[in-house]
Amino acid sequence: MTTEIRLGVIGLGNIAQQHINNVTTGATKNCKITALCSRSAGPQAAELGADHFTRYQSLIDSGSVDTVLIATPTLSHFEIAKYALEKGLHVMLEKPIGLSSFEGETLVKIKPNNVKFALMLNQRTDPTFKKIKAVVDSGVLGEIQRTHWTMTNWFRPDIYFQVSDWRATWKGEGGGLLVNQCIHNLDIFQWICGVPSEITAFSEFGKYHNIEVEDEVTAYLRYNNKATGVFVGSTGEAPGVNRFDIIGDKGSLHFDSGILIQKLNDQSTATFCANTDEMFGLPTVSQSDISTTETVNQHAIIMNNFINAIISDEALIAPAQDGLASLDMANAMLQSTWNKQTVTLPMNRQAYQAQLNEKAAGSQLRSKSSTKAKIDMNASYR
Repeated sequence: MTTEIRLGVIGLGNIAQQHINNVTTGATKNCKITALCSRSAGPQAAELGADHFTRYQSLIDSGSVDTVLIATPTLSHFEIAKYALEKGLHVMLEKPIGLSSFEGETLVKIKPNNVKFALMLNQRTDPTFKKIKAVVDSGVLGEIQRTHWTMTNWFRPDIYFQVSDWRATWKGEGGGLLVNQCIHNLDIFQWICGVPSEITAFSEFGKYHNIEVEDEVTAYLRYNNKATGVFVGSTGEAPGVNRFDIIGDKGSLHFDSGILIQKLNDQSTATFCANTDEMFGLPTVSQSDISTTETVNQHAIIMNNFINAIISDEALIAPAQDGLASLDMANAMLQSTWNKQTVTLPMNRQAYQAQLNEKAAGSQLRSKSSTKAKIDMNASYR
């Protein structure tokens, strides 16, 4: 049985360096970086004892890797992942799964049965979100009635966009706030609360930055059980807000900037409502702080799980097909804004792709600024 996976890293930007560091420090185990791919060869390949390629096809065809980590700009996710999957390599793809859920669906369909295909949905390993999911799944809150997540803690200054030619363009990224920053939140939202049946959204394009895509969104969600939800996101608000409320028939959860409060009723709201003779009465409520201070290396956990899936068939935390739901939600929010109408899920992915293609046809990658940006990747995770 294979005990050390040969890993090829395609793209050597900021997030790729974090993954490489996890391997070289031992945080990611049972794999060895045997190949790198970037436009120019630097000293890193020699330092790692790895082959260097300037074309992803050459790396994939080299026979020197069992799996690839794709950490390139979003516009190339589809073509590189497609090539790797068709060649039978295992694939770990940085989010999102494509410029659209139509691209993602196409990749999922071509994946061979014996190939592991995962997405870097690392926030599924966040201890707080895992606890929220466990509470909701336990049923202690009863049926969900309402959800509300305000996530405006993704502030990005202009230089974030200026030093890149692909970010925040329809051609290069397929969107902005929703498919880049908030894709994590949308994944956690649907992972915990389920996929809504309808979305009505209001997106603002270039409201805070000189970009053509969305940098603020307010969306109204409806679920099949008549539950409702609101999602608000922004990259132009400082200080931002990160508050997530889940209201059930028997209790509620309230997450705000690291603090998680649980409230449980002594009886369901519906039961109390139907039977009380107190005109202004309320169920008796107990409240507890169930916050966690545990910290984890989210990216290493996802990579270790992926490696273990290859070696011993461990169940994937974030199989690639799971990335379709959050991207559907992001795509639906954009489509709802473009068409000024409610979008029903599951959405018509081909129809959305056609509209995105129209946007991309009139879009150009920007000229990169020569300004040197100060980069602290730890400050990007919120």
